[in-house]
Amino acid sequence: MQALKKAPRNFLVIFFSLITSSYLYFQLNRLGYIPALFQLLDIVCLHNCIAQSNLHKPLAGKQLLNYNQKITEIIGLSTIEKTQISILIEKSKYRLTVYHAQEPIKSYPVVFGKNPVNDKVKEGDLSTPEGIFKIRDLYPHSAWSKFLWIDYPTPDSWRKHFQAKREGKIGKLERIGSEIGIHGVPTGADALVDQRSNWTWGCISLKNQDIDELYQIVQQGTQVEIIP
Repeated sequence: MQALKKAPRNFLVIFFSLITSSYLYFQLNRLGYIPALFQLLDIVCLHNCIAQSNLHKPLAGKQLLNYNQKITEIIGLSTIEKTQISILIEKSKYRLTVYHAQEPIKSYPVVFGKNPVNDKVKEGDLSTPEGIFKIRDLYPHSAWSKFLWIDYPTPDSWRKHFQAKREGKIGKLERIGSEIGIHGVPTGADALVDQRSNWTWGCISLKNQDIDELYQIVQQGTQVEIIP
């Protein structure tokens, strides 16, 4: 009889422990200390853990491809099939290139975070992340014309973050960061791009006329590859 009386009490303890643990996990994930549950298998290499291979073949040299032409004129279509579009960003060349069906069609000049050389491993390091990402959302932005929000941090991003902690390169309580995207510049500030002034906190920045054109040909799920 006494055991039966304890059973409901034990159930309540377990129930509230699960609720508390779930809430704590959610808050730590929201703050950037731990990954989302659905990413865990990929992060610990128990699922789909293979080395990332490059998606694009970069252009030779440092030139901008077809920069003074409209994309619709280059492709010869009034309507572009967005599922065929992908993006390659080369940090060392300050260049973003749009690919259509894996073929390069147009490049734009870009700038990066104030620490443009290093890969991003934590919040506040002012670096632009490297790897393969997808556009998770896109929307008009009041200060920078348009914003293409990429899905950083990915499982690969988390592995780099944890490795940096293990190697003592960053503090144990550092957060991974978030809100990385591709966007424009403040109105009238195209010179930031012309002068290669790396002014962002880690995002990729284009001139407003360029981000406006890019905005028209991408969608949620468009792949974005960022290389050194």
